[in-house]
Amino acid sequence: MPSLPYYVSPEQLMKDRADYARKGIARGRSIVAVECAPGIVIIAENPSATLRKISELYDRIAYAAVGKYNEFEGLRQAGIRLADMRGWSYGREDVSARSLANAYAQALGTAFTDQMKPYEVEVLVAQIGDTPESDEMYRVLYDGSLQDEEGVLAMGGHAETLMMALEQGYQPGLGLEDAVRLGSQALSSASQDDAALTADKLEVAVLDRARPRRTFRRLSDVDVAGIVQGAG
Repeated sequence: MPSLPYYVSPEQLMKDRADYARKGIARGRSIVAVECAPGIVIIAENPSATLRKISELYDRIAYAAVGKYNEFEGLRQAGIRLADMRGWSYGREDVSARSLANAYAQALGTAFTDQMKPYEVEVLVAQIGDTPESDEMYRVLYDGSLQDEEGVLAMGGHAETLMMALEQGYQPGLGLEDAVRLGSQALSSASQDDAALTADKLEVAVLDRARPRRTFRRLSDVDVAGIVQGAG
């Protein structure tokens, strides 16, 4: 008598994939983002001096991700190509964080349902406008779910703990230095290491509204150290 094929219900299959993706993301180091008066600050726990988790996607748009490096690096490169193609084909003003976040959501959602192994990543796409009220932050989950965030955002294995720490200290209109301190303190409180995170263990970038066109800039370890210590 031939053996029956192995069967797993669709509900159980989706649950197993979600559990797998969440465990992979939880093993990585976290990222927080804070909206402030000058723009949007993104801070990552990152001990590497060369492998980046935060980058520029386009003129006023930043990308950050947590999880498996080779997967979110591939998504970053795909996002840059898509943004460049749209900007060249139509106009630079037609490239938006919303459209890029939707593209990431579609790609991650398709991988989650159609492939054996889902992506072990969460993605942030942020864009600044002319005023703080027009800033945008989108969080894309491993299954393609898309969330519109305001004020503060946390991703990674300690997202709930980080959000609690951020929400306790956040208020609209924060200065750049206050936003960096808030984010770094939150990451230190939930760090995998026992000691507080030093500047060389943090990757910090800002979408700076005061800069012309290309608003993305990184903060050096010296700048971050001065801010965290209250001397900046």
